[in-house]
Formats: sequence, structure tokens, C-alpha cells
Amino acid sequence: MVLWARRPEVARELATDHTNGRYLPGYVLPADVRATSDLGEAVTGADVVVVAVPSHGFRAVLAAAAPFVNAGTPVVSLAKGVEQGTLLRMTEVVAQVLPASPAGLLTGPNLSQEVAAGQPAASVVAFTDLDLADQMMGLFGNPMFRVYTNDDVIGCELAGALKNVVAIAVGMAHGMGFGDNAKASLITRGLAELSRLGVALGGRPLTFSGLAGMGDLVATCFSPQSRNRTVGVAIGAGRTIDQVVADMDMVAEGVKTSRAVVDLARGVGLDLPIAEAVVGVCHDGWTATDAFESLLARGTGLEHDGIL
Repeated sequence: MVLWARRPEVARELATDHTNGRYLPGYVLPADVRATSDLGEAVTGADVVVVAVPSHGFRAVLAAAAPFVNAGTPVVSLAKGVEQGTLLRMTEVVAQVLPASPAGLLTGPNLSQEVAAGQPAASVVAFTDLDLADQMMGLFGNPMFRVYTNDDVIGCELAGALKNVVAIAVGMAHGMGFGDNAKASLITRGLAELSRLGVALGGRPLTFSGLAGMGDLVATCFSPQSRNRTVGVAIGAGRTIDQVVADMDMVAEGVKTSRAVVDLARGVGLDLPIAEAVVGVCHDGWTATDAFESLLARGTGLEHDGIL
């Protein structure tokens, strides 16, 4: 296995010490993992290319790698976002940049520190070709990391993108001092939002009650390891989005993805109030109080709409 790191100093640390103190402190990677800051070197001859790049940089990195990727090499996305402007999912970006490569994703409640520690976890690998998904299941899985397959690529990708947006809202509730009732209500109504959007865009309802949907949503909304929840907590405690983002080493996908998700929803005539409140906070100068006042002022009605 060869890892690519954008920063040469990170690649050197990975190559010599098998550690990544900046992004995964306290863990030692297997000795057979190699690292380089040369993208061409990393992907040349690869049997599978795994892209763990935030959605806003995904296309540029993939385009830079494209000349070195053999035709037909599967590409697995780990990104949980939607491309700004185009509103494309990451597998759709792969289809444009590397049209000869089958595109899929690995997703689920997979907080990196727990996976690195060897704690039990489960994930789902999604390809439209289930035979290929089965091959990837064998590649990624081990006794402590259980991998399931799914051919609903659309549903799995959209669930991963929107759950980050919901996690910001849940984090805000925590930062404002709200209790578990409020947070559980947000998670449940957030699941309804991501299910409605996912089904409207071609996903299957059951996907959203699985690992890519409910599983990842719960982990991201409740874990202190979640970057998106952390952003929300800080905003709920009174900080601005600019202050929070400036202090972060890593990307919280929900910040940029929130507007794209709302744009996707409007394109199919859907109203996503939680996502719209997060857009207000992340892009329109709202405070956390503004966001929750907007949600609490809404009317109520029939809970279930045939999706959840």
C-alpha cells in the first residue's frame, strides 16, 4: 500500500516513523505502508485507487492523478460531500475525470481514531456492480472492521453528505446547552431530510436506515471526534463560523456541503429546514440562536411521509 500526502513533511514522517502526528496522533501505521508526496508515484500501477480528499479538492487531485491510473482501475471515494457549483457526487466526478474506471465508495460510522485503535467497526462499500463490491469487501474488511456491500451508490453518497450537515446542527444544540431530547429530535428529523432527498434523487429508502445513513449519522452527531459536530458546538457556544474554520487543521465537509445540499433539494422541490438553518449559520451570517428560532417557528404536521 502506498499513501500520498500533499505535504512533503507529512509524507516523510509516514515513510520514516509510520506515524501521522498532525492528523492521527498516537498511532503507528503498519510497517508495510509506504508514503510519498509524489502523486504519480503513489498511483502508478495501483490495483485500486482510494481517494481520501475533501470534496472541494477531489476533482483537482483526481485530474492530477489521472495520467498515471490504468484504464479500468477501480476508484473508491472516502469523501462525504457534494461538489460545489456542479452539485455532483464524487462518483459522478470520477466518471467525468476517469470514465474508464468503475467508481464506488466506502462509507459508514468509521471514526478514524477508533479504526486505527483496532476497535470494532462496520462499514459499507458501494458499487453498482455487486461483484466488484464483493471484491472490495474482501480488500477492506478484517475481523474487527466488518464491511458490507450495497449497490445503491446514490443513496450511500447522499447519506454521507447530508449527515455532516445535520451533525453541525446537533453540535450547535449541544453548544447552546440543549439536552438529549433536542439532539435526538434533530437526528430523527435530519434522517427524514436526508432520506427524502436521497430517494428523490434516486436512492433507495432502506439505505438510509443502514450504515451509510443512520449508522454514520449517529456516530457523527454524538462523537466528540466528529469535526462537523465540533464546528457546531463552537458556533453554539458563541463563536462565528469564520473563527471556527480558521482554527481547524482538517476540513469539516458539512460547512461547504450545506449549500450544495440545499441547492440539490430545491432542484427537486424539497424543503430541508435543518439543512437550510445550517446554511444560514455557515454562509449567511446567522447565529445559532437564529437557526433554532427558525426551526422552532415552523409548523408541525403528519410525521411520516412514506419515506420514514
